Amino acid sequence: MNKFYEVRRGGFLISTDPARLDVDAITDMLTRAYWAQGRPRERTERALQNSLVFGVYDGQQQIGLARVVTDYAIFAYLCDVFIHEDYRARGLGQWLMQTIMDHPDLQGLRRWTLATADAHGLYRQYGFEDLPEPHKWMERFRPFTEEGKS
Repeated sequence: MNKFYEVRRGGFLISTDPARLDVDAITDMLTRAYWAQGRPRERTERALQNSLVFGVYDGQQQIGLARVVTDYAIFAYLCDVFIHEDYRARGLGQWLMQTIMDHPDLQGLRRWTLATADAHGLYRQYGFEDLPEPHKWMERFRPFTEEGKS
């Protein structure tokens, strides 16, 4: 696997270098994401440490991210995809998705999954489809409590 993966476009950078991550900016962005409501910062930090994280930057400022939870051989789960509101409608979400799909360590995976309430059109551009047999999929969901434990 490659150490870090970086792609530039104009003044923007997408990087998988964990040293670049701005946890304050990430936490701030995710407080406005419907799927991360109530997620304690400590859980976000742990998730970042245990995922392949694609940070999106305008200069040194973090303006977006996506996490891939993967075994690098068979399966990947795409989550926490977010572009800061001030930077939307500039094609950064599509560029982020293409960068993820092009990452050399993620080629040849058998299955990618994700969950979305409102971005189906974006993900369909990259080959994602509705589950053909959703009844075969199960989940164990435990919401975060006030103390941040599930």
